[in-house]
Amino acid sequence: MPTSQQPVAVFAMDPAHLSELFPPQLMARLRELARIDPALVVQDFTDTALAPVLAEADVLITGWGSPHIGEDALAAAPKLRAVLHTGGSVRSLIGQACWERGLAVSSAVAANALPVAEYTLAAILLAGKDAFGLRERFRAEHAFPATDEYAAVGNLGRRVGVIGASRVGRRLLHLLRPFDLAVSLYDPYVDEGSAVALGATPQPLDELLRTSDIVSLHAPDTPETYRMLDRERLALIPDGGVLINTSRGALVDPNALTDELVSGRISAILDVTEPEPLPADSPLYRLPNVFLTPHIAGSLGNELERLGRTVVDELELLVAGAPLTHGVRPADLVNSA
Repeated sequence: MPTSQQPVAVFAMDPAHLSELFPPQLMARLRELARIDPALVVQDFTDTALAPVLAEADVLITGWGSPHIGEDALAAAPKLRAVLHTGGSVRSLIGQACWERGLAVSSAVAANALPVAEYTLAAILLAGKDAFGLRERFRAEHAFPATDEYAAVGNLGRRVGVIGASRVGRRLLHLLRPFDLAVSLYDPYVDEGSAVALGATPQPLDELLRTSDIVSLHAPDTPETYRMLDRERLALIPDGGVLINTSRGALVDPNALTDELVSGRISAILDVTEPEPLPADSPLYRLPNVFLTPHIAGSLGNELERLGRTVVDELELLVAGAPLTHGVRPADLVNSA
């Protein structure tokens, strides 16, 4: 039963996700920790009808579709002391004023990294078996290839290049450990010893591209990484190589990538593109060497409960006056995809 000693929490997100993030048992646990109305979801901090609620809010529980938390939000919620985010990065969510006020900020980015890493692991192993290409051929020819045509297929010693030791990148490197793969890493923020500890050989970006059979992108979307795989760098990927992108489409020059894929020189597994979704006339929908999915690598369906559970766990720590497990500081956002 709610008490006056409990913090007041308010949801700020797209309400369409609420029931998946917080199914009944989890919502019940949340309501044991805080005074919160599941029927009230903020989508505009300047909505005068919500002023009395926001004026008493100690905690914002945010998610996809949350309005930006800047000066307007802080003016509407003078008692606010914490933002607990059910989504990934808070880079675009949290304004500078929040850091200046000293709000506690937490994110479920680590929980969301797991399904992305799992998706990527599956993509790498299937790409190493040429599962996507052979499926297309099997559908067209209705016959098995000759045995000698499998010579280049397999994951024993397959060279995998990981770009970015973000949370997803690190989780992927952990998942890759049991397999007989040769894993390389490019990340300008990771030194040689740390890369080796993560289970990878550090390489400069161009060398990684030249020497990898499969390249997987996990860098954050920042001005520094915009179009990091341009036409010249895409050309470094060996003939027959595979590019996997579960990060952001902006990291790759879309025209150059389309040209490479139309030529058939390389293949791609793309969960993200630019623009997103692609225009209906994009050749990438029809190319046999492109496996295209509609941004599904991150948490979906029953995986959303993991994000909600992370936030409830954080709220429990907050109520107890304990440090947050998944607390975020501005410095953490440099390489946090």
